[in-house]
Amino acid sequence: MDEPGWPDRCILARPFSGLPRYIVFEARSHPLPSPEATLPHPDLPHARDLVAQAERVVALTGAGISAESGVPTFRDAGGLWRNHRPEELSTIGAFERDPRTVWEWYEWRRGFLATCEPNEGHRALARFFLRRGVDGIVTQNVDGLHTRAAAEEAGDGPPDAAFPIEIHGAIARDRCNDCGLRAEAEPLAAHDDTARGTGTGEAPPGGTLPRCAECGGLRRPDVVLFGEMLDGALLERAQTMAARADLCLVIGTSAVVYPAAGIPLATLHGGGRIIEVNPQATDLTRAAEVALRGAAGEVLPELLA
Repeated sequence: MDEPGWPDRCILARPFSGLPRYIVFEARSHPLPSPEATLPHPDLPHARDLVAQAERVVALTGAGISAESGVPTFRDAGGLWRNHRPEELSTIGAFERDPRTVWEWYEWRRGFLATCEPNEGHRALARFFLRRGVDGIVTQNVDGLHTRAAAEEAGDGPPDAAFPIEIHGAIARDRCNDCGLRAEAEPLAAHDDTARGTGTGEAPPGGTLPRCAECGGLRRPDVVLFGEMLDGALLERAQTMAARADLCLVIGTSAVVYPAAGIPLATLHGGGRIIEVNPQATDLTRAAEVALRGAAGEVLPELLA
């Protein structure tokens, strides 16, 4: 479970439709760097060439890129929150049993993430896709840092090309648990303040929770909780984008758990290549044309300049 910012997502038991169950990777032989090589990443020139030659590029990002901004992963969260384990609260069952506690947990997370800033990895990706004018970022992260980087780097221009496909959702949005309508997030405190205005001076037991303006259903943070399926339309869009790409950048993720694992494999199956950017080797490394070891905030500005 290495996906972003305490990711909220489910695991599909099979790859995307249209992809083979098994893919045979062609072994490639690369010469060892010469002793005189002084580049911190000897394969960086080759990687830059691949980027320059690619007409269509897709980037898949995971927990690693956001960890550089101080966003902890599930494994790093550590300890308890009000005597609850984080993974116990990030389930659809927990929300159905005790929506108030789950809401308070996510409200705390929203406050924490508001203190985190996009790092140079987020910004380099945003600038790259803004220059190209075609979207291509797919993220497993729910923290919204790609979206913030896109808006900040675009300045007065349109940021759309650098907005990500957020396959696990976005914690900064709300969604109706009944009709699915998405809306701007409402602070939980605002509803408690409304409840206190009833004349008692105190919020009723459990307080009040945000409700949908359309159907009156209970709203929730717009993230995919454990036990839920991912948005099929978003997955199909990401898969199509990857299958048409000449190059897939896999950044800060092991990309071995479906459905995310299907994205770089879709590019590979379509005849494209993979560049991996990660501090450690992963199961995907053997399929990569180039594997650049290092933090995204250090590697991406050099790779995508």
